[in-house]
Amino acid sequence: MPSAFGLVIVGDEILSGKRADKHMPKVIELLAARGLQLAWADYVGDDPERIVATLQRAFASGNVVFSCGGIGATPDDHTRQCAAKALGVELALHPQAEALIRERMRDVAKEQGTTYDPDRPDNIHRLNMGVFPQGAAIIPNPYNKIPGFTVGDVHFVPGFPVMAWPMIEWVLDTMYRHLFREKAYVEKSVIVHGSMEATLTPLMEEVERDHPGVKVFSLPSVDHPQWGRHIDLGVKGDPAAVDPAYAQLLAGLIALGVKLGPELVR
Repeated sequence: MPSAFGLVIVGDEILSGKRADKHMPKVIELLAARGLQLAWADYVGDDPERIVATLQRAFASGNVVFSCGGIGATPDDHTRQCAAKALGVELALHPQAEALIRERMRDVAKEQGTTYDPDRPDNIHRLNMGVFPQGAAIIPNPYNKIPGFTVGDVHFVPGFPVMAWPMIEWVLDTMYRHLFREKAYVEKSVIVHGSMEATLTPLMEEVERDHPGVKVFSLPSVDHPQWGRHIDLGVKGDPAAVDPAYAQLLAGLIALGVKLGPELVR
């Protein structure tokens, strides 16, 4: 069973700064609403060799991975081809994707008051958007019917948020509902004043060692508008495991004689 969730963002426009990535914060939000967390994210430009290497890691990870961008049919769209190469399979026109793309083309012709011509060169070219690695399944696109595709636990959606986000939600709710956890995650922390992370590290290591599955986090700040220089020190994980771990952390801080501020629960 997949143990983590990952995200791949494809596109030169993100790395050049022409566009800001909106996918990662949204995916974090969609996962959190289902009691899940994003474990990692990769950004890669429109370079086929790098995309292939990135997707090879994604397929080998055993994680649920969402890949956003590059599945169109313009010369700078390489994700479909790179996915096939990463898998070592051929590309093929998916019959369901073909039907949906043709349906979309008929809809557009009707909206424009023209006759749908399936043999028109631009319409034939549009079918390339349904050419996926062999063995792929489609991901429905409620925005314009042009589907994404899935191979195993790696899911490919367009770069456009208006399309990608409902498609990611569909994948989560259709394929991974069994992983949802209503109370899967909680954070408890305390603001620590006047201490150094190096001083607190042995205590952090002790808490993680004594409570498997719980993660200890340390978020230092030097110019917080309310608390000034401080460390937000806490634990996160399953609520049943977090409570005793936090109690041990708090007791250890008191034993060290550090100055404590507000306690936080998220």
